[in-house]
Amino acid sequence: MNSEFANRMANLNGTATREIFKLLSRPEIISFAGGLPATEALPVKDVRSIAADVLGRADSYKILQYGTTEGYAPLTERSKEYVAEFGVKAQDNSQMLVISGGQQGIDLMCKSFLNAGDCVLVEDPTYLAALQIFNSYEAAAVGVKANSDGLDITDLEQKIKKHKPKFIYLVPTFSNPTGKTYTAQNRREIARVTAKYGVPVLEDDPYARLRFSGEKVNALKSFDLDDNVVYITSFSKILSPGLRVGIAVGNRDIIRKMAICKQGTDLHTSLLAQAIVAEYLARGLLEPAVKASLPLYKERKDAMMRGIERYMPQEFNHTSPDGGLFVWGEFEGCDINAAELLAEAVKRNVAYIQGSVFYADGGGKNTIRLNYSNASAEKIDEGMNALGNFFKEIISKEK
Repeated sequence: MNSEFANRMANLNGTATREIFKLLSRPEIISFAGGLPATEALPVKDVRSIAADVLGRADSYKILQYGTTEGYAPLTERSKEYVAEFGVKAQDNSQMLVISGGQQGIDLMCKSFLNAGDCVLVEDPTYLAALQIFNSYEAAAVGVKANSDGLDITDLEQKIKKHKPKFIYLVPTFSNPTGKTYTAQNRREIARVTAKYGVPVLEDDPYARLRFSGEKVNALKSFDLDDNVVYITSFSKILSPGLRVGIAVGNRDIIRKMAICKQGTDLHTSLLAQAIVAEYLARGLLEPAVKASLPLYKERKDAMMRGIERYMPQEFNHTSPDGGLFVWGEFEGCDINAAELLAEAVKRNVAYIQGSVFYADGGGKNTIRLNYSNASAEKIDEGMNALGNFFKEIISKEK
């Protein structure tokens, strides 16, 4: 077969996390590489019951028919209350779009805004799948410096002026990959600067409800000064990633463009999945389920913190998030190439994800991301022991 693929495929490969998922079929591997919610937190019984009830109604045939692109009306209405908890206000349905997971929201924003060669500003480091999507549209992602409070506002303004980005992509709460959360003041400054230059912002917020310590911070969208922030959230980490249901809220004109793009992508998000989520919210099941899951996530995060302290080399500097699913670490003052070492770590039956895949410019070779949500505290201790011994051996060979 003589097939010539599109030029945009030249630099596209499967994302590192999707490749690493293949390792999870090996039961002996302790994986800190993925981003799965805890299996114990998936509400199998409730979803089974709701699905039966939804399909048992007299008009259940409607759920198996085509639906509107904008979304299933009961879910849209429930979602207004859902996003309002973090200061996000939607006055009417024209400001909302049901999406097939948060990742589709990123893709639809790209479809709406990007031409080949355009620029998107991102925090360095940022969500690797977003970088992959930007690349698929032949756009250039440019990293903005960050600190413990959030974005470096001076660097942000300089890069807006220099690169004239089509939009800015951010994960301000329990960031993937670092686990960091921007302060309220940093969010105000981002809103001010982006409004000043008229730059749209895509705020990706799948983790905010997974807070087990610290004080809640409202969404960046709540500080919006010019209706230039598009907020996307997902039910993947707090209900089920397999349902593929999320919500986008933003400027009516932008949401309309995203809806038009969605029509040509999947027509609409699965109506059955939307109906299940809508009913789950209507029955008041989400809040108690999330609340019940938080001690589990905290226990596992604490286990990872203990494992880092006990086993990792002193050169390893790391974050300690108040929620979410990830810990970020950097090996300081030593020559570590985490990507090259991953295969050897896997031979020790432990996996992480190399930090370089989260950088717009491919930097961060001495960084790694660790996920604590999908392994027991005992397995986390065992895995961190193996990982710590491995990196200590590597560092000792340098000296």
